[in-house]
Amino acid sequence: MGFALLGLESWCSLWVFSLSCRDFEEREMSRFRALLQATKKALTWNVEDLVPPSERYIFNFGSKEELKKWHLYSDSEYGGLSSASLEISDTGNGLNGIFSGNLSSDFAEGSKWKMNRSGFCGMRSKKFNGFIDLDAYDTISLKVKGDGRSYISTIYTENWVNSPGQDEDNSWQAFVFVPKDNWYIAKIPLSRYLPTWRGSVIDAEMEMNPARVVGMSLSVNAEGGVPGARSGPGDFKLEIDWIKALRTE
Repeated sequence: MGFALLGLESWCSLWVFSLSCRDFEEREMSRFRALLQATKKALTWNVEDLVPPSERYIFNFGSKEELKKWHLYSDSEYGGLSSASLEISDTGNGLNGIFSGNLSSDFAEGSKWKMNRSGFCGMRSKKFNGFIDLDAYDTISLKVKGDGRSYISTIYTENWVNSPGQDEDNSWQAFVFVPKDNWYIAKIPLSRYLPTWRGSVIDAEMEMNPARVVGMSLSVNAEGGVPGARSGPGDFKLEIDWIKALRTE
């Protein structure tokens, strides 16, 4: 009887050991197959797998959450009388951003500020969480519907041009003419953006670093702009669907 029981116990142990070995082999085969598939994929990669997509959304005004990413400014902060607003509204083509207001060349009486000119408003994005890398792209594109005015597109990059100790970001600006009453896709090559210092072009050979973009803005002035564009004091209105970065080359 004892011999029979011992034989049964030994047989059970052998059976359990056999199952354990089988489980181990199956796990190892599963790992081997996964490794083999990964190796095959690595051996069949192509250049397209490493190239970023041809376009990248930077801002999309199809949600009211977008308002949290922007703040407004105008000459009213310095004694001027211009005003601006930004809202997200459905104008018949889905939700879009509406940047609108009034440009005034007048000054508030008794203002302590001494400005050379007034008549400007803008919407500037809050700083990105760190920065965004647009080094793989060569063009900024905006889908907009305007009023015939000329607007200014600004890209802010990390401060590496200004003197040490200056907190202001480097700014690069380009005009964009927005035809009246029709949706229009504007495309601005990054090479068209000029370095500026507080609105004035810097007369120096400098190159933008698109890998360290920290923010963007859109603004409008009562005077200046591209030839043929509407100018002067008065109301303005710009509808914005999206802003993208494109790779065209």
